[in-house]
Amino acid sequence: MKKYLLNLLKKHRNQKGFTLIEMVVVIAIIVLLLIIIAPNLTKQKKNAANRTDEAFKTTLQTQVELYENENHGHVPSFDDLRKGNYLTDDQFNKSKDYVINEDGEVKKK
Repeated sequence: MKKYLLNLLKKHRNQKGFTLIEMVVVIAIIVLLLIIIAPNLTKQKKNAANRTDEAFKTTLQTQVELYENENHGHVPSFDDLRKGNYLTDDQFNKSKDYVINEDGEVKKK
């Protein structure tokens, strides 16, 4: 039994873990992948923000057109759209960055 335990202990000592060089190589590969991926992630975030803004602008434009159709071509303000329940309070608050010109076209400030 004693011999068996000594053999097990020797086998356990002979098993090697990762060397320092292997760990450094793995970490370096992970860092390189992050360097490659990080700029793409920021670009995608900007892309998503632009698409969200464009979709919101389209929503505002649709609401302006609905108001004009129901009010004989009168170009509304954002207050008119809010009072007429064309915009929710949240949409009204977000619309502060936009302007409606005299043609009824919505543009970002």
